[in-house]
Amino acid sequence: MNHAIAHEEIERRGAFFIEENGRRLAQMTYSRANDTLVIIDHTEVDDSLAGQGVGRRLFDATVEWARATQTKLLATCPFASAQFARNPSSRDVLAG
Repeated sequence: MNHAIAHEEIERRGAFFIEENGRRLAQMTYSRANDTLVIIDHTEVDDSLAGQGVGRRLFDATVEWARATQTKLLATCPFASAQFARNPSSRDVLAG
């Protein structure tokens, strides 16, 4: 099943996530350091979605959003760090 990815940002915390029946099944969370920099701090995918590339889809959505909003990303999350390392095409939004 191809779940839609939603985005929310409340105060200085945000997430890209997949929700089903009011329950978050996957999310990539971030905190906003300033107006143009966010720090990806956590990625979590429910076992029911394991092996379906959901983490990568969350990462891709975050990168697309960063490009559209001219936001730079830093990753303290090991998953997001690994995605930046594996995918040179995403590094245009990498801070630093």
